[in-house]
Amino acid sequence: MSNAENLKIKQRDIKNISFKEASIIKNFTFWLDMIPDGKTKNNAIFARPFNDKKAIPQQLTGDNFYIKSNFHGYGGKSYQCIEVNDQIYLIWVDQISKALWLQIFGVQDIVSKSDNQYFICETKPRQLTESIKSNFDTSFVVSENNFLYCICEMKNRDYLISINLKKTKQQIRKIKRFDNFAGNLSSNPKGNLMSWIEWNNDYMPWEKNFLFFASIDNDGEIQEIKEFSNKVFNNGKNVSFFQPYWISDNLLVCSEDSTGWWNLCILEITDIENISLKQRIVKPFTEYGTPQWCSGISLFSGNIKNLFCLAKKENCWILEWYQDLSRIKEFELPFSSISDFGAFDQKLLIRGDSFYYFDYLFENDFEEKDVTNFSKEVCFQSGSDYSKPESFWFKGFNNKSTHSFIYRPLIKLFSKSPLIVKAHSGPTNCFDGSLNSEVQYWTSLGFTVAEVNYGGSSGFGRNYRERLNYKWGIIDSYDCKALVLNLIKLNLIDSSKVIIIGNSAGGLTALNSLCEGDLFKVAICKYPVLDLNDMRRKTHRFEKGYLNSLIGEYSEFRNQYKIRSPINKMNKLKKPILLFHGKKDLVISYKQTLKIRNQLLRNNKYSEVIFFDNEGHGFKNIETKKTVLLKTKEFLDKTLNI
Repeated sequence: MSNAENLKIKQRDIKNISFKEASIIKNFTFWLDMIPDGKTKNNAIFARPFNDKKAIPQQLTGDNFYIKSNFHGYGGKSYQCIEVNDQIYLIWVDQISKALWLQIFGVQDIVSKSDNQYFICETKPRQLTESIKSNFDTSFVVSENNFLYCICEMKNRDYLISINLKKTKQQIRKIKRFDNFAGNLSSNPKGNLMSWIEWNNDYMPWEKNFLFFASIDNDGEIQEIKEFSNKVFNNGKNVSFFQPYWISDNLLVCSEDSTGWWNLCILEITDIENISLKQRIVKPFTEYGTPQWCSGISLFSGNIKNLFCLAKKENCWILEWYQDLSRIKEFELPFSSISDFGAFDQKLLIRGDSFYYFDYLFENDFEEKDVTNFSKEVCFQSGSDYSKPESFWFKGFNNKSTHSFIYRPLIKLFSKSPLIVKAHSGPTNCFDGSLNSEVQYWTSLGFTVAEVNYGGSSGFGRNYRERLNYKWGIIDSYDCKALVLNLIKLNLIDSSKVIIIGNSAGGLTALNSLCEGDLFKVAICKYPVLDLNDMRRKTHRFEKGYLNSLIGEYSEFRNQYKIRSPINKMNKLKKPILLFHGKKDLVISYKQTLKIRNQLLRNNKYSEVIFFDNEGHGFKNIETKKTVLLKTKEFLDKTLNI
């Protein structure tokens, strides 16, 4: 790639770089971003010197790639940088060629300020695998004999595979066929031991999974596989392990939730037959893990000399710094959610959101600059123009404490403000209070907005999450109503103007809530779940067993699938409803929404159903998002006279 082509990024405002999938190797920050020519929707991997915010990025991969992971349907990280003998191996998943690619770079010793050639291309980009319909987990392992190991999903099966890094367009070599699902492949620095997680299709990975170890010989062949078991953890309980990560040749860090919270633990592996618990850190109400919806989620990074760990306590993220397994520092972070996390030596990279900021990239080298207060280091813009989330606990289903965020109106336009209640998707998900432009739009118009972390939400421990077991469509709706009643009792909102909004799984919650009583006046949903039986039959592989815990086994709970599906409650859905759906939705077919369209319009003259030809599950186009907001505002003006 010519110098002129590489420098075209200079034409772009550096502040607008997304830093998606940010990572760190040596003295450089890597990320994925759109190609800044305005002519293509393809993307590329970029790099610049670590923490040099004025540096012009170097585009490392060419213009003809669409770098994206579709592993297990929800994808995750789509590339990995690996240091091999002072070279940088850049390996990525390309959706255009349906293959894995490799390019090897060397680091330039001297780079002039007017240049952005930090890396020398030592090889041209090379297609490693033949074009094949498959999905790759990018938790790659590279051995000393130039073989790459990874987990690959093919024809609804997961396999451990190996690829010769010296060959081109080769057939995938299957080493092991997993019984069901697998992920989080990792190896020790020596490369003679590997680990991974497996789970059955009756469970989601955060409900129950298994940690495995394998010994590898000098030829890269598996000699022995052993499932890890320890009476401290596996005492007749369902346990979920999170991110097994090697920090030395015989030490592995991970977390497990046998206490009801993901606890940090260090395992010592002398050999495949001798695996013991070396250290365990149990903190009440603290999570060193999170539901593994997608691959590549990282809360641990570094090595035994400098190990950095993230944990969430209530609504606050904590960073812990360990040296030789002893915690030397702990920091409270000014982030409400974290997207990317990585460490190299004492360099730390975090990308996250706050109450006031989208996608902030924090970089610091603790060897050069000691940080005691992260809030002073992170330059968030003023929050005076935003409505700040207030944590609000109330009594929900079975009188259990339930969490929500309340956003008060930025301006007073009503004697009592209308209320928008938001039900999150998932349903094993949560609201974390991160800046949300839709929320801020409504508060700027005088609305109160409530985000409900109903029973079943994540981030509050296993018991809170399992409240929804067998009760999706019941507890979530109950908790939304209970919150509204609390706010009415506190005289905070106008009880005649209560709106409920939900996307995907939240759409099911919203529509079920609208059916029950007169508390909610209208519902607004994007790509809602309408038919649980249809979802059970047609959802993608990763979620095939999801409804087993949320509703129950279909053979036994067939009637509950029918009772809790909004599509079977059309005679009750008489109030105004506004639905949006993309015709390219591969998770929930727009045809379900189309099926109820005419009945909704007959039920209420104000109801509307709007389809978007080029949107899928989760609207991406900015014009679509604007249309949704404007149509919603018009809808509320008509139905509630707001």
